[in-house]
Amino acid sequence: MANDRYGHDLYNGTSEAAAHLDRAVEDLLFFRPEVVGAVDDLLQVAPVSPVAQAFAAYLGVLGTEPADAAAARRRFDGFAAGLDLTRLPPRDRLHVAAAASLLAGDLRRGSVLLEELTMAYPRDALALFVGHQLDFLTGDALRLRDRIGGVLSAWEADDPHRGPLLGMYAFGLEESGHYTHARETGSAAVERNRRDVWAIHAVVHTYEMQGRFAEGMAYLDVRTGDWSSGNFLTVHNWWHYALYALEAGSTDTALSIYDTALNNEESRGLAMELLDAAAMLWRFHLAGSDQTPRWEALADAWSARADPPFYVFNDVHAVMSYVGAGRVAEAERLIADRRRWLAEPGTTAVTNHAMTATVGLPVCEALVAHAREDDDTVMELLWPLRRRLHEFGGSHAQRDALQKTLVESALRSGRHDMARVLISERTALRPRSPYNWLSKARLADSLGDATQAAVARDQASRLGRRGDLTSDRI
Repeated sequence: MANDRYGHDLYNGTSEAAAHLDRAVEDLLFFRPEVVGAVDDLLQVAPVSPVAQAFAAYLGVLGTEPADAAAARRRFDGFAAGLDLTRLPPRDRLHVAAAASLLAGDLRRGSVLLEELTMAYPRDALALFVGHQLDFLTGDALRLRDRIGGVLSAWEADDPHRGPLLGMYAFGLEESGHYTHARETGSAAVERNRRDVWAIHAVVHTYEMQGRFAEGMAYLDVRTGDWSSGNFLTVHNWWHYALYALEAGSTDTALSIYDTALNNEESRGLAMELLDAAAMLWRFHLAGSDQTPRWEALADAWSARADPPFYVFNDVHAVMSYVGAGRVAEAERLIADRRRWLAEPGTTAVTNHAMTATVGLPVCEALVAHAREDDDTVMELLWPLRRRLHEFGGSHAQRDALQKTLVESALRSGRHDMARVLISERTALRPRSPYNWLSKARLADSLGDATQAAVARDQASRLGRRGDLTSDRI
């Protein structure tokens, strides 16, 4: 029996298979597209290896692409038919059980099983990576942090793969609010490997969450060659760059990035890329900026997918796109379809069921209400959810589009007390954010306080990177 690079036995695998597994894990840790071919090679030489089959199943689920998950489930079911789990080694048995749970839609059980696995095998990088991504998909910030923090002591300082673990830990720290520690940890990972795009991404998030957009842009600028192509995070990290540009008032830069990197005729139409595009355009929508041609193309891309219920975080961004394009009827049809699905028997064990029922659908309905300028309904739907939005996945930066929707409706509806609370919360957390100060200025205008409005706008202007802020709402 062969061993992988971490010393684990590869059940039903040869030394050739172990080499393919090691290559696949390294590609996965660094978000290289080559991981797909490496796993195919692994399956070719070790088709009955539980770890190989689980690896393929994980890839099918983590991209949140329903078609990929369905194909992975068919392949895995063929492998698992007649499989006697009791005859498998404990680690393999847990990998098979976790993969089966994910393919059945129970992401939280899969997450718990992988945590159980890494408690016994803390150097199983595959289980750690997949568990970490599940924590992100389900919005579990503490587990995102502690799953990795709990195993770091098992990794020697000179281990080549300790770096990616530090990058994961940095992201968990950031999502848990430990920004300085996160930036230091992520930077240490990048020092080990300058193309560790997840670690770069973690550092970028710390700047975003603190409103330090100029520093974030500078950080990405000096590393452009390391993150801007050839990895699964290329589009997402360009999205972060565009967010910085937008905060700085450089709307032309943000739109140029949108057209060249986020969504264009050559885009692949992947859900994770389309949602970044929607989240960017929604910020323009909140500002009253007409982006109809871009919205139309994006709505067409979502419509062409015709996704079944799978991951409601994606559904929310599809609704954004339909609303932005003025195709409210399509948004309502998607919402109605998901409501029918919630009523179907046998769906309650699927993680997406609770995420859809408790957060996803109310958010979708709030987006439709916002398009209709029904701000009372937006407030009724989003105000109770504003501290629970993490329950349907994503990061704080991604979900901020919804928090801004709440701010806009509070201002637009004249609910001054609510607007004051929301803006005060944001400014206390991100005092360097021009958006927050411009929102404060708009509130002061509504209250007839011209002096405070002028002071807030002056602060926003001084915080702007170039001082060319073009809108009070971007």
